[in-house]
Amino acid sequence: MSVPSVRIIRVILLTACVCFAAADPSRAIAQATSDKAPPKLILQITVDQLRGDLARRYLQNMGPGGFRYLLDNGVIYENAHHAHANTETIVGHTTLATGAYPSAHGLIGNVWLDRATGEMKYNIEDARYPLLTAGADVDKATEIDPTQRVARTEGRSPAAMLTSTFSDELAIHTVRGAKVFGVSIKDRGAVPMAGHAGKAFWFSKASGQFVSSRYYYERYPEWVTTFNKSNPTQRYANQHWQLLLDRGEYHFADLDDVPWETELGEYGRVFPHPYGPGDGKMFTTLLTISPAGDELTLDFAKQLIEHEAIGVDEVTDYLSLSFSSTDYVGHVFGPSSLEMEDNLLRLDRTLADLFSYVDSKVGLNNTLIVLSADHGGPEVPAQLRQLGFEADYVDPSSWDKQPGIARLKKQFGVGDELIEKFFAPYVYLNREVIRERGLDQAAVERAVAEEITKFAGVALAVSSTALMQGQIAETPLTRSILHSHNPRRSGDLFVVFEPHCFINDFDGLTVAATHGSPWRYDTYVPIMFAGAGIQPQRVLRKVWTIDVAPTLAALVGAKPPSGASGEILQEVFD
Repeated sequence: MSVPSVRIIRVILLTACVCFAAADPSRAIAQATSDKAPPKLILQITVDQLRGDLARRYLQNMGPGGFRYLLDNGVIYENAHHAHANTETIVGHTTLATGAYPSAHGLIGNVWLDRATGEMKYNIEDARYPLLTAGADVDKATEIDPTQRVARTEGRSPAAMLTSTFSDELAIHTVRGAKVFGVSIKDRGAVPMAGHAGKAFWFSKASGQFVSSRYYYERYPEWVTTFNKSNPTQRYANQHWQLLLDRGEYHFADLDDVPWETELGEYGRVFPHPYGPGDGKMFTTLLTISPAGDELTLDFAKQLIEHEAIGVDEVTDYLSLSFSSTDYVGHVFGPSSLEMEDNLLRLDRTLADLFSYVDSKVGLNNTLIVLSADHGGPEVPAQLRQLGFEADYVDPSSWDKQPGIARLKKQFGVGDELIEKFFAPYVYLNREVIRERGLDQAAVERAVAEEITKFAGVALAVSSTALMQGQIAETPLTRSILHSHNPRRSGDLFVVFEPHCFINDFDGLTVAATHGSPWRYDTYVPIMFAGAGIQPQRVLRKVWTIDVAPTLAALVGAKPPSGASGEILQEVFD
């Protein structure tokens, strides 16, 4: 056989192998994972309320080391969404951590009704594991987040999560050799990502320190005590949140004083925003409604990386950082505001600082970075009305006074106790009264749902019984509600407001914007993988946040988390 003929045969065989691998993604992924060592560090970043378009929106004023590093060097999924309907903080974080729908992992909302006690339950509260710092529980006088006010105990743990996380599976896979940590301003941003097997730290507004609970430690590591004793918040005392750039360089330069923004006392709605004295009643809260919250998170993370020796050996470590300031700024000022624009420019620099630090300690070539968000966020209705939208706020407090509900009470022979609790998006009916009256639960749910759907601002109210029995027409909307439904924790009705309509009352505080819906502005988030040999790609097909955890598990050779429903993102292995 001639030499040219041999070469032709080799080319044919090589082409066949390549085509076979392309036709069998699992084989290609297995080959890719076996060919290279796993990363020394998986750095999972979650930016609270980072809607999918926001990172690119202000890119012209961003430097090379933060978002641009990811966008230029990573696999970027441009059409990524959460697949569940209740797009709240704990729900999104736990979905990213587990690869499971809320129906499986159980964290169906920031708050739900505990049927056993009749009390509303904050998602990760656990009286068995009090905080290690005395008096560091939520200071309700300065907490702008009403979901925190529901908590009856300062104790925190991941016990409410019903499935394993990727970080749990990493710990199991490495026989607990992996170091696993989660850090955030919010407790519900740190705890689910650290999983059951890791360690979690979060910021206490009451103490101005990073804290943890007895689930994780009997006492703080010495470096944590040293960090907290340094009073890291005090460098912001009597300082202001100033614009990073000259005002003329901002897209929203002319929208610094608009009536729909929330005015928090002297903090105001116009730059510069004063933090006030370090012992002020609102001081630590105001830090979180500014880029300072993310800067404090980074400061703590650097100490953790240094003192816990993250990424120094051949066993893959895991560090989750959840940056929360974007969420607070979005609620108070809205996503299309000068404050949000400056906050994201500063977050970009915070990310650049983080990546530079990780490069110096671990090496970005040894680190896999994955960035996403727990949810997106809506535009402010007043801004949308200027463009001709039918957009408004919804006030459910008036529902019980509507003639239709009064008629149902008379029909069923019950009084005010028909609806036990309403905490969006769930309506909890008084099941005890329904049983005492000999009423049919499904019929009552159906009747109440029909009346609520007639109310202004309501798109749909779904009976949970009808949902579980398959009596609701399957659409993308109802499918997302089913993904959110856990029979033991979800309400009797799931209420969906019309697009661009939502409740803006945070326990008496009027806010500009609130997420939580199944509409695309709330489900749309970034998913970006970079570092550790990742080849740049821009992927336009639709993917889901449940895909992140199984992809990470495949990358290190661990089994998927126990409730995971997502698919492996093959482009990460290309």
